[in-house]
Amino acid sequence: MRIDFTKMHGLGNDFVVLDAREGRAPLPPIDAAFAAAIAHRHTGIGCDQLIVLQPSETCNFTMRIFNADGSEVEACGNATRAVGLLHGTPARIETRGGVVSTRPDAAGISVEMGKPRFDWEAIPLGYPMDTHAMPVAWEELVNPIAVNVGNPHVIFFVADPYAIDMARLGPLVETDPLFPERINVNVAAITARDAITLRVWERGAGLTLACGTGACATAIGAMRRGLVDRRVTVTLPGGPLVIEWREDDEIVMTGPAVEAYRGSFDPAAFGLRV
Repeated sequence: MRIDFTKMHGLGNDFVVLDAREGRAPLPPIDAAFAAAIAHRHTGIGCDQLIVLQPSETCNFTMRIFNADGSEVEACGNATRAVGLLHGTPARIETRGGVVSTRPDAAGISVEMGKPRFDWEAIPLGYPMDTHAMPVAWEELVNPIAVNVGNPHVIFFVADPYAIDMARLGPLVETDPLFPERINVNVAAITARDAITLRVWERGAGLTLACGTGACATAIGAMRRGLVDRRVTVTLPGGPLVIEWREDDEIVMTGPAVEAYRGSFDPAAFGLRV
């Protein structure tokens, strides 16, 4: 059998999208091994995340998200913009992290990401702790703030994100026992009341050019600490995203998404049996 796919990206954070929505061909069972084989940069198609779209009983469709290591996660902001572009009209999308909404926007795709959660059980942490100013440190990364924006993030505010050895410290923080479900690691610098510079080590994917949920979490963390206003531009290595925290507590992310190409593959070519 051959499976159709669409290769997409948001600010360089790239995805292989498998579309099995209403009226489209069904997919074989997708598990961690399948996702990791497709995501492999040398022997697969190559991507940061594999995205699987399927019918939903309550929304326009369901989006499942697999990191490059095969782990299934709750949310991905850049992927949400990408599938919003693929859908083409406003949509409500069911994810493991909750329902999100997308709509075309003059600046790309706008996504209502839901409401942030700050309690330690929602992150989750291994034991009770104030998530506003956590009394923990990993070398020069100290006193972070934690927030769940559909998936869990820890944010460190530093003078220069590019001076941090994220390839070494990222996985150290990600897998610390304090975070029983692992964690996405953000290092950020406030450059103005409406501007943040950010780098992200993604749980299960490593350093990426952009992370939409990381931009949301970092913006919310900075707003919660009073460092920035309620609407900011977050600049990642791949480019900028605009994050707004509305008065109704909803997070809105706006930015571009791109369809790169379409193709098909035989799972057997990647050593997969379906």
